Amino acid sequence: MATPKPFPHAGFLSQLEHINASAPATAPPPSLARVPLVTENSGQPTPAATHLIQLLKARKAVLQASFGTEVVADELRRYQKFARPGQPSPHIVRLRQQQAAARQSSNQSRQSFIKAAAAFVREAGIEAPPRVTLEAFVIGWIEANVPKDIVAAT
Repeated sequence: MATPKPFPHAGFLSQLEHINASAPATAPPPSLARVPLVTENSGQPTPAATHLIQLLKARKAVLQASFGTEVVADELRRYQKFARPGQPSPHIVRLRQQQAAARQSSNQSRQSFIKAAAAFVREAGIEAPPRVTLEAFVIGWIEANVPKDIVAAT
């Protein structure tokens, strides 16, 4: 069975989730210098940081849901290939139900990602270029600006 790829921004997400007044604030990466993540006086996360956390969690959910959809579709393809004509077997019916559930969860996670993206872009003051979907723009922005491979905070 295929194993899901680890979320590349998990370490940074963990760092963002652990921002508070008692922990010393680490300097934001240069790529995120325009987006204030911590208030200067109190050390608390800004609304932009809160929306970025929600955005990264939604992105992680989208990746997990798409992986689940692919796994179920592959398994269904494998069994349907050799199915006899006529009424489908109970196993194929169960796989079709799983595929429908996986698609529904994928659609729901995608919708929550788009909502989180809209809130983050609005709060951070980022201008999306015309003729580019918000989803595509934000995915590209995350890949370009959010650090990868940071060791998760404990």
